[in-house]
Amino acid sequence: QVQLVESGGGSVQAGGSLRLSCALSGDSNYNKWMGWSRQRPGKEREGVAAIYSASGNTYYADSVKGRFTISQDNTKNTVYLQMNSLAPEDTAMYYCALERNLWPTDALIASQYKYWGQGTQVTVNS
Repeated sequence: QVQLVESGGGSVQAGGSLRLSCALSGDSNYNKWMGWSRQRPGKEREGVAAIYSASGNTYYADSVKGRFTISQDNTKNTVYLQMNSLAPEDTAMYYCALERNLWPTDALIASQYKYWGQGTQVTVNS
């Protein structure tokens, strides 16, 4: 049974950094997509970053490109989201997700992912 557990959220001042972690259990297959999405108050869930585990290829939404970095540690079955230069508009609930079969063009589409964690709140204060 696939289980995703996020951690690392919190409250930070604008310009600060946070690193989110997503611990995966129940799936050790390298051929999978891991994504981070966020849901801001009153908004739909949006994909912000994704990584294809087998190749390490990464994908980013324009809104976070150059500020966020997704990475993986396959020995720990964990995916990270390093978030730098945070701004108040980054305030959201952040979710980790897994999907086994995706086209790369769909990597940032949250609705394409089957398995989800419970989320971790990120609040950026101005």
